Amino acid sequence: MIRTAVIGFGVSGRIFHAPFLAADDAYSLDFVVTGNPDRAAQATARYPHATVLSGPDEVFARAGEIDLVVIGTPPATHAGLAATALDHGLHVVVDKPFTTTSAQGEALIEHASRVGRVLTVFQNRRWDGDFRTLRRLVEHGELGSVHTFESRFEWWKPQGPRDWKARAGIADGGGILFDLGTHLIDQARLLFGPVESVHADLARRGAGAGDDDSFVLLTHTGGTRSRLFMSGVAALPGPRFHVLGSTAGYTKWGLDPQEDALQGGARPGDDGFGREPRENWGTLGVRGHTRRVEPDPGDYGQFYRLLAGALDGGGELPVDPRDAVDVLRIIERAHARKGDLSR
Repeated sequence: MIRTAVIGFGVSGRIFHAPFLAADDAYSLDFVVTGNPDRAAQATARYPHATVLSGPDEVFARAGEIDLVVIGTPPATHAGLAATALDHGLHVVVDKPFTTTSAQGEALIEHASRVGRVLTVFQNRRWDGDFRTLRRLVEHGELGSVHTFESRFEWWKPQGPRDWKARAGIADGGGILFDLGTHLIDQARLLFGPVESVHADLARRGAGAGDDDSFVLLTHTGGTRSRLFMSGVAALPGPRFHVLGSTAGYTKWGLDPQEDALQGGARPGDDGFGREPRENWGTLGVRGHTRRVEPDPGDYGQFYRLLAGALDGGGELPVDPRDAVDVLRIIERAHARKGDLSR
């Protein structure tokens, strides 16, 4: 089994990592690191076989008992923690955003190569059910040649972000572009390839230190234009996907259900986990000739199944960290073009 430590037990560690590690027979969840007493109690109650530690130094002191470290802490800590883990001979998963700069990401990739350890990035939204479905439709030519791709993560949180997200500025990996844009840009690149030009409109509407209502336009080298919307102040959200091609269009409303299910106490493998209700199915076709498309089930656990194969020496990484560096370069270009954030 792959002996694993999860550093950080906020939303990242508690919702997106620990449940999938615990559900996968290839892994053992041996350590959880959190300095928050309430979260420590939650970790102990849910994973009684795991040892709860109060800080990263404690887990690195026990590196001989671990194979893999999963870093789910605020972005400004990612580079330092990942480098320390690599120096202790550990394989590393870093939650998105990979680092706060592309230069840091490049340095970590070189570091991992130098010490012969595996390094990857948790871009879990590659396994959203609606994205898996859209990727299949595009690859099978169901839309013809796609010229316009609109993708949204929008919700209504007028109170603004909480905890570290409320305080983190751009230099610390804060703001909605680093948070949600990391997913949207990664998905656009997977679908339509390298990016030629970047335009951005980033705004700060609430009390947080970073942007919370932002738009990015990417022009891909193949000609597709990706319009990416991310907002925490959308009283009424737009469609999750609106995609236009030379022979058909595709529109999909509603978010992948995995996060909400996990927040509500569901676990991977539960009956119906990752499946969307019929009212959220997408529509494919042209005006007057359309059909509903049932989304493929969402499956964040696929990340860890693929990683287990890579650590065993026989498979590819679930996410090439160089992809994450390319995403960071695009974010840097977007921030360079935004000017001052306005309210």
